Amino acid sequence: MKSEMPPMKEKYIKEVVPEMMRIFGYKNIMEVPRIEKVVVNMGVGEAVQDPKEIETAKKELALITGQMPMVCKARKSISSFKLRKGMPIGCKVTLRGDRMWHFLQKLFAIVLPRVRDFKGLPQKMDGHGNFSLGLDEQTIFPEINLDQVEKVRGMNITIVTTAKSDIEGRTLLKLLGCPFREEGSRI
Repeated sequence: MKSEMPPMKEKYIKEVVPEMMRIFGYKNIMEVPRIEKVVVNMGVGEAVQDPKEIETAKKELALITGQMPMVCKARKSISSFKLRKGMPIGCKVTLRGDRMWHFLQKLFAIVLPRVRDFKGLPQKMDGHGNFSLGLDEQTIFPEINLDQVEKVRGMNITIVTTAKSDIEGRTLLKLLGCPFREEGSRI
């Protein structure tokens, strides 16, 4: 039995694609930029002293994304950080398909409005239509139980699109409901 389509994917197909074709004058539906993947990274520098920290981070990231994270290991040794090549120092998850759409829906509608003094995301992109944002704490996600959090950790979320320019990527995310800050405001 096939599950129903995520609401944000449905919105993308029914509303965003026709609007993007109108705005940018695409002749073919396949020209319209789409979201390729969402990568969620959590750096765990404390894992150098306490290897159990990486397991806690993995559990929290799995709760947040609904997918088991991959442990990232150090590429080279850095003596000033007491870091040896091959030591676990973080974890990441790459979301695609329905999980990606569900995660973005939750991020835009539930998680970001829970950030204290949230005025919108900066409109800065990477030059290729991809967008990255950093969150200071994992506790803003509804899946995380505040009573069980031992240490507050930040995370980076990168939304990778097939857009050829920042304008296309920003328009795509805006139409999907990404809460960008207005151009004029600085805070």
